[in-house]
Amino acid sequence: MEVTPNHTQAASGWAAMEASGKVVPFAFKRRENGVDDVTIKVHYCGMCHTDLHFINNDWGITMYPVVPGHEITGVVTKVGSNVSGFRPGDRVGVGCIAASCLDCDHCRRSEENYCDKVALTYNGIFWDGSVTYGGYSNMLVAHKRFLVRIPDTLPLDAAAPLLCAGITVYSPMKQHGMLHAGRRLGVVGLGGLGHVAVKFGKAFGLKVTVISTSPAKELEARESLKADDFVLSTDDKQMQAMARSLDYVIDTVSAQHSLGPILELLKVNGKLVLVAAPDKPVELPSFPLIFGKRTVSGSMTGGMKETQEMMDLCGEHGITADIELVSTDGINDALARLARNDVRYRFVIDVAGNGSRL
Repeated sequence: MEVTPNHTQAASGWAAMEASGKVVPFAFKRRENGVDDVTIKVHYCGMCHTDLHFINNDWGITMYPVVPGHEITGVVTKVGSNVSGFRPGDRVGVGCIAASCLDCDHCRRSEENYCDKVALTYNGIFWDGSVTYGGYSNMLVAHKRFLVRIPDTLPLDAAAPLLCAGITVYSPMKQHGMLHAGRRLGVVGLGGLGHVAVKFGKAFGLKVTVISTSPAKELEARESLKADDFVLSTDDKQMQAMARSLDYVIDTVSAQHSLGPILELLKVNGKLVLVAAPDKPVELPSFPLIFGKRTVSGSMTGGMKETQEMMDLCGEHGITADIELVSTDGINDALARLARNDVRYRFVIDVAGNGSRL
């Protein structure tokens, strides 16, 4: 493996070396802390379903070895001379983005996630031409632009998934005006993304309906997450009873499905936003669109200003992800369970061996 000249900091982590579905211990080099960089001791890293896709090369773009992880929280250990917003000891997080061009229209609007030259936190190409390695590791060097502060009110472990799952649902909620109290929001799927969307909806005063194919999710939705209603999407009578009742829907389901029945739940002028990435095209019939003047759109993560805004709101409202903490020797077992969707609702790796604490 070719080493970039200024990559001299020893790091240890866990990498997939091939499409085996597993990771193994991996020693590698991080870049030196530059004038605009911040070095972080990684304490926790959330496990996103995207990690599985890259580990298994499901999208055909994995560059092995791949060190996954883009829901990273930890503590600053070093800052560059041009860094004024952070200092050693600060509690910080790194999400999905490692770099962007910093100069296009998207970057100037802090929509770095839509920059043509965006580099992902792992399996991306950084400015120096190196392949980026993610948060399944003991330390990380990040450019100051792509760092967020974690409020003191939030535990670092349960805050980690907010850096992906949280911003992924918050960004479209803000963009489409879903934060107004009293409106009705539908959340399709009650997993890592869905359960955070329900929490946001409740925190901002919306009436939230969970839409699921699983009857077992009703108790969780109503009692644990305080959803106002629950609809079994396989029950035609329940779906018909909810017709034209929702202002918005956030669809978090990553499996192939039809949007037709979901669109019928929306009022006239209602909005449906897709935030998951099914591996096959979803079905989009025209009649529910035409006869309801409804809108279907998509959204991916969010920019850095929006991510900090989301994290600050989570601090104010006490919003965190529901997590299951995983030791570093249990990563592969957790990956196998994640592949079966056997998690409520997000695995977080205890990289530093702290246990669950602030």
